Amino acid sequence: MYAVIETGGKQYRVQAGDVLDVERSTGLIGSGGRVTFDRVLMLGGEGVKAGADAAAVKVTAVVLDDEIRGPKLVVFKKKRRKGYKRRTGHRQDLLRVRIEAIQP
Repeated sequence: MYAVIETGGKQYRVQAGDVLDVERSTGLIGSGGRVTFDRVLMLGGEGVKAGADAAAVKVTAVVLDDEIRGPKLVVFKKKRRKGYKRRTGHRQDLLRVRIEAIQP
């Protein structure tokens, strides 16, 4: 059985036992805690449930590490012939979770 969940503005296809990195938000607990993803878009397996049928499904996960940083992204701005150049970077704070169970 698998589920499609939405968190942090992104969608993930998950199964029990999957380890994934999601964007860290204020609603998620620190290391060792449990997280419940309520926003389930689709449930698949024997049959497919989507929309209102999948809204009652809960996906639970355990937090493995809450101090992960994503890859560095370089933001470079330039206007030609004007002598204008700016270089900045960005690294997203991530949360590593392991999917424990999908409760239909």
